[in-house]
Amino acid sequence: MKPITSIRSIAAPLIIDNIDTDIIIPSREMKSTGKSGLADGLFAPWRYSHADSRTPDPDFILNQPEFVETRILLAGANFGCGSSREHAVWALKEWGIDCVIAESFAPIFYNNCIRNGLLPVGLEKAAIEAMCGQDITVDLEAQSANGYHFEIGSEAKMMLLEGLDAIDLTLKHRDSIATWLADDRVARPWVYLEKQT
Repeated sequence: MKPITSIRSIAAPLIIDNIDTDIIIPSREMKSTGKSGLADGLFAPWRYSHADSRTPDPDFILNQPEFVETRILLAGANFGCGSSREHAVWALKEWGIDCVIAESFAPIFYNNCIRNGLLPVGLEKAAIEAMCGQDITVDLEAQSANGYHFEIGSEAKMMLLEGLDAIDLTLKHRDSIATWLADDRVARPWVYLEKQT
């Protein structure tokens, strides 16, 4: 994953509460178990006038010329609710979204964001509305979105700043793991006996 330090982009407003993962990426759009090939299905029920023909709806925010390359999405409360599908984060990332600023997030979706390199920023509605359609900067190190302070856990912040996924995070402790294994081999040698065939 790419480390995130700061993100500058026009902020695309999709300020609707309770946008669930089936709106972000409907199950019919998940044609593989991989992380790629999902951007075309992002917000499919809203992006397309006719889903079968893939006719873009010109009124949908991400279809409007000024927002097609946005990296920052503004949303309402409880963003990412519904099923726990990780594909929702993958679809946002593949589209080019690096940060979602919302009033609140569904907890599983929030954690999926952290583990997949997408910065979730929680701010009050008034702050979000003030950023609509503006060119804004989100500074993770300073925990600031256009001057508005946001909270993020220290481990989550470190993972995003360093571009770590859950495995990378574990491997940061490889020396401690190796030491523990060496000590355990001495303390419980029978656990490490090779099976005779």
